[in-house]
Amino acid sequence: MSHSPRVAQIGLLIAIVGAVVLALAPLGYRMDWWPLRTSLYYGIAGAAVIGVVAVVVSLVGVFLTRRTPGARGFAMALAGLLIGVVAGGYPAAQIMHARRVPPIHDITTDTANPPVFVALASARKATPNGLDYAGDDLAAQQKQAYPDVITLHSSLAPVDLFARAEKVVADHGWVVAESVPGEGRLEATDSTPMFGFKDDIVIRVKAADKGSDLDIRSMSRIGRSDVGKNAARIRGFLEKMKAAGA
Repeated sequence: MSHSPRVAQIGLLIAIVGAVVLALAPLGYRMDWWPLRTSLYYGIAGAAVIGVVAVVVSLVGVFLTRRTPGARGFAMALAGLLIGVVAGGYPAAQIMHARRVPPIHDITTDTANPPVFVALASARKATPNGLDYAGDDLAAQQKQAYPDVITLHSSLAPVDLFARAEKVVADHGWVVAESVPGEGRLEATDSTPMFGFKDDIVIRVKAADKGSDLDIRSMSRIGRSDVGKNAARIRGFLEKMKAAGA
């Protein structure tokens, strides 16, 4: 009896295991079943390895059952290949992206005088990443990796620019901790979709020549590296601000 369907079946089973491991990585962390390190090193990295194995085995299964495409073995091999690509591809892409960006978690448009957390100061002090800006070394890494993350200069008056910022923050769905138009300061928290990591944001608007300037800072509460999330958040915010006529 041919072993072709068995190979396809094994590939599918491995792929399913990879998908389960990938799903359990954030779920286990959110449910406090295990620490973050376990989710990252055994969940995300493990799913990537298992997914690659599933793809290889399923490709062999596709090759062995290719002459009978209507057969159950061929269908299982294709299913294993698809699930393996998803289960292994997503974490592999995340790991590769993490290696391309600097291991930093505090991004701001003003590295010389970053906006300061006030309302969220106590919450930040209680987190592993703390409250303080790391200084020149952090600034140098950010400027090299994200040279486009800079102050937004606007011809609008500060009060009008701040109102636009409040609207964009609301559109993003960030949870506002405090909004003080008189000080030109808005603080909010955003959560990442997969693991639910909380990142804090502070926006500062102040008068400038011929208008006003807006600076924004986004800082993760945990994790040495943010995998580029804070820079992406700031870029998205600034793009929305420009689209809103800021």
